[in-house]
Amino acid sequence: MPEQQLEPQIEAVMRGKHRDPFSFLGPHEAIIRAWLPQAREVQFIDCDDSITPMQQGPAGFFTVEAPEPTHDYRFRLTLHSGESVDLDDPYRFPPLLTPFELHLHGEGSNYESYRTLGAHLTKCEGVDGARFAVWAPNAEVVAVTGDFNGWDRTRHPMRLRDGGVWEIFLPGVTAGVPYKYSVLAKGGNVQDHSDPYGFFAEVPPKSASIVWGDSQFEWGDAEWMERRARANILREPFSVYEVHLGSWLRGDNNSLLSYRELADKLSQYAVRMGFTHIELMPVAEHPFSGSWGYQITGYYSPTSRFGTPDDFRYFVDCCHRAGIGVLVDWVPAHFPHDPHGLYRFDGTALYEHADPRQGEHRDWGTAIFNLGRNEVLTFLLSNALYWLKEFHIDGLRVDAVASLLYLDYSRREGEWIPNRYGGRENIEAIAFLRRFNELAHQVPGAMTVAEESTAWSGVSRPTYSNGLGFTMKWNMGWMHDMLGYFSTDPVYRKYHQNSITFSMLYAFTENFVLPVSHDEVVHGKAHLMGKMPGDEWQRFANARAFLAYMFGHPGKKLMFMGCEIGQTWEWNSEESLPWWLLDYPVHRTLQTLVRELNFLYQREPSLYEVDDDYRGFEWIDFHDSEASVISFIRYARNRDDFIVFVCNFTPVPRRNYRVGVPREGTYREILNTDAEMFGGSNMGNGGWAAATSAPCHGRPASLALTLPPLAVVAFKL
Repeated sequence: MPEQQLEPQIEAVMRGKHRDPFSFLGPHEAIIRAWLPQAREVQFIDCDDSITPMQQGPAGFFTVEAPEPTHDYRFRLTLHSGESVDLDDPYRFPPLLTPFELHLHGEGSNYESYRTLGAHLTKCEGVDGARFAVWAPNAEVVAVTGDFNGWDRTRHPMRLRDGGVWEIFLPGVTAGVPYKYSVLAKGGNVQDHSDPYGFFAEVPPKSASIVWGDSQFEWGDAEWMERRARANILREPFSVYEVHLGSWLRGDNNSLLSYRELADKLSQYAVRMGFTHIELMPVAEHPFSGSWGYQITGYYSPTSRFGTPDDFRYFVDCCHRAGIGVLVDWVPAHFPHDPHGLYRFDGTALYEHADPRQGEHRDWGTAIFNLGRNEVLTFLLSNALYWLKEFHIDGLRVDAVASLLYLDYSRREGEWIPNRYGGRENIEAIAFLRRFNELAHQVPGAMTVAEESTAWSGVSRPTYSNGLGFTMKWNMGWMHDMLGYFSTDPVYRKYHQNSITFSMLYAFTENFVLPVSHDEVVHGKAHLMGKMPGDEWQRFANARAFLAYMFGHPGKKLMFMGCEIGQTWEWNSEESLPWWLLDYPVHRTLQTLVRELNFLYQREPSLYEVDDDYRGFEWIDFHDSEASVISFIRYARNRDDFIVFVCNFTPVPRRNYRVGVPREGTYREILNTDAEMFGGSNMGNGGWAAATSAPCHGRPASLALTLPPLAVVAFKL
């Protein structure tokens, strides 16, 4: 190459601005060029171990003439410190990604793109190292930086492949090494980013990705996974304990516990309490603990706050071996502006929309994924499958679905752009959610749950019937109506009878989960006990009645941690739950009620088998608004198996209260929330009641009951 052409290329390499380093560095026409600024001297070692001193050009630039093209050599460096090291030349290795892999990535159909992009330990031409690949189509140069090159962005610029993917194989890189991508944008700005496909990360506030090898974890949950694949979760008990790992339980001096420390404690607690599943608030890496995990920078990295990816696998495996399923919150709706994350990754709006009317959540200060871009679809769809397949996660609860569905979500006129038909529906997001659900349900036994707060039709209906395809949907309307009703002083509840009954008008339009979620116990909303009116006795009685009604109402169940022990102030994510409250009987007996409700729920098929169909529920009477009493029946698939619920939502005991039932006979009182063991006054029916032939409420028989104050009672023939 003529000397006048060498100088600009050498300068570009030295300044980290060479867009095609493989065309210049490495072996070329009987000459080998290397940029090794860390070296004082360099020797060239050929495949036959012959040694030739390399000629030094501009400081750190070395060349050697090779008598014939060679691709099997290494360098021996004498560092400025005097130390001697041998290195393989990254620029002698060929591309490793196939054109087909790149095509699938650009097409949006590589649903395991985490096997293609990111950092992967591998062997190339007999040499151990790591292959790095990242999508940054609008960057001028992308380089890998890390401890292995002194975080010098000039040392390892990458090769640009089709579709804007940059790739390089770095020999000698091992697991546990931190790294970033240094991205030179077209305007000259340089920004260091963690790997979008990074599988492990430094503990915040540090933000580098860490090279993570193939998992060495040996799963022990084969029995669980086989049973899960055969099961139909819609016909089984599903009672979820929603957990924030950082504040469920802490160690000495408010220290965080590890995944492994939490695994046994949390899974065994869930077993003792009768929950069937744990739902974890997001465990993907996030820089700000105060976001509770909902502002993610490392979508493929279980947060290192609690340990390694294999430690998290241990957590899931431990839960499964204990018989507890694990769901995680998944956040495809938005991501934060942190400069090391996805935001303006290659200097342009890459993962997000460029127009802020489409690409910014002003309420949350976050960016919105551009779901009309194939590579973004690949990133998110692969991520969903990554959690399901690589970590045996049983289900994904998708956060903020409503913000995905509507282009005008939380926006005023002029702050949003209609779709191509002039409507407010986000066509690309709808297609994305449908494809996500189709793919997720191809994983045997996996489920998906939508947090969706609007009246969008068919959220939990199959895609082939024009639904979104989720397994279940949170019933946000029920939650808000119930908490509003129970926060009302009982003397005024007779004016709000419709709040307690309205949910039954739409209860079977979706496969609903009845949530009492983390969102209802923060930001001035007060914890569950703080919503209840009256003195201490009435507040706890109200809470017991509310929870019993929740378990009697059609729909699966979800309860945020702390509700079961009657936490009396808002949840604080920076400290442990106040477990010391259980030293007080009023809190301990509420926990006993929650445990018994869970076990009753699991024992009685009428409470879970027909959750999504009107045949599983019948009103007995909802007209007695003056007394604020309602009564209803829950049926199993076998109609001879049923439970009668009667709810008294006032502090007034009601004696000889008659309720119509399907047939005569002796009915056992299987639940009384006013029982002494639950903290109540122990008023009730002595454990049973006889149904006589006296017709009532249009039924051939009836029970004459004592209804305790602020209580729910349930009877089984």
